[in-house]
Amino acid sequence: MFSLLGKYRLILRSHVYVTSYTALFLLREMSTMTSDTMTSNRMTSDMIKFLTMVGKLKSTKRSGWVMRGVNDPESVSDHMYSCIKLCLIHDMAECIVGDITPYDNVSKEEKQRREKKAMQELSSLLPDEAATEVMELFEEYESQSTEEARYVKDLDRFEMILQAHHYEEGEGLCLQEFYDSVDGKIKNQEIISLATTLVESRRK
Repeated sequence: MFSLLGKYRLILRSHVYVTSYTALFLLREMSTMTSDTMTSNRMTSDMIKFLTMVGKLKSTKRSGWVMRGVNDPESVSDHMYSCIKLCLIHDMAECIVGDITPYDNVSKEEKQRREKKAMQELSSLLPDEAATEVMELFEEYESQSTEEARYVKDLDRFEMILQAHHYEEGEGLCLQEFYDSVDGKIKNQEIISLATTLVESRRK
């Protein structure tokens, strides 16, 4: 068995895990189905097809870079891998500073200072190479300097209102302030579409 650090470093370093972890997750979900809905043979066959199809992303170049004449552009898998790493890193500081909200009367600058200090503390516990990458990912997300960082930020905002919707339906609450907090801040068109559909469903 891998140690926790070993698992983290494997995820951080290997593009293969973009498809493999997705496949393992789906396999686990599919295995909970009864034999009446899906046989073991079909599940295995479909998973192989899934891995084969998704594996093509490793050689599928991102069209925007190709169209602009970029030499040796990243693949779609590279892009997915970057997003996964940012997702893993972006809230890690909260294990030290807690989940700071607007109601805590902490300025944006102070929140950033505390979280950066927390990330430095966490990174100091890792080997040099992993520590450097963790801090670089944290800085990338905080500065919102890349397309991947902005995409993960939008996903984070959407996931929050999706969770709010879950609590509203399950517990009869009204959590409008969470929707208000992301209003107009999501920029990615696909995620805007998801958020819009979610908000409209609340009104029905």
